[in-house]
Amino acid sequence: MLNTIEHGTPDLPPLLIAHGLFGSGRNWGVIGKRLSDSYHVICPDMRNHGDSPWFDSHGYLDMAEDLADLLDGPTDVVGHSMGGKAAMMLALTRPELVKRLVVADIAPVAYTHTQSHNIDAMRAVDLSGITRRSEAADLLDVGDDVKSFLLQSLDAGERRWKLNLDVLDREMDKIIGWPDVSGRFDGPTLFLSGGKSDYVQPDYRDRIKTLFPNARFAKIPDAGHWLHAEKPRDFEKTLRVFLD
Repeated sequence: MLNTIEHGTPDLPPLLIAHGLFGSGRNWGVIGKRLSDSYHVICPDMRNHGDSPWFDSHGYLDMAEDLADLLDGPTDVVGHSMGGKAAMMLALTRPELVKRLVVADIAPVAYTHTQSHNIDAMRAVDLSGITRRSEAADLLDVGDDVKSFLLQSLDAGERRWKLNLDVLDREMDKIIGWPDVSGRFDGPTLFLSGGKSDYVQPDYRDRIKTLFPNARFAKIPDAGHWLHAEKPRDFEKTLRVFLD
């Protein structure tokens, strides 16, 4: 069972939010708290991330089953990047559990931009003398925008990354890929992209419509791939409009 962070009371309609690669449920704390006036927001740590168990696999069928175990019935589901692919797989394999689906800046296609270089950078940090994240920041050789994000998964007290780096590296082809899956999800679906992101290309729309025939498309202007972090209020507003 995945570790979850929850906002709002269980008597409210459920809303599940699945984070992306190298993230955690805590990444969605601000948006989760704001949405808790209307929803019981469930933000899990995906497998091999955060405080959730580590496994030897990291495929989307596995992740979809993990999410299904958290749900008792039809639930609004939001997923970003890797979490968006897991949410799509959940909707395709267990459509009875998904009421409405929001896919943030990802498409059901295979990508080529591996994230293994970030894993290499985290492995290269000597954590033996680390007592604070700021000390690790000086040793982590990545861009400043990515650095602060990755450091959220560092447990400085225990001197360890709260990421199963070995499995994530080994399964990277699955993470950036997309399995050959049949079926379709007929429920309301929103593909929400960053206006400055190139993750959801117009060429992907035929594939999206095959799997999600009721898909709609929207963009948040001036936002990149991490649209929920760059434009949290716009992201929240768009969610509320779609889910209302």
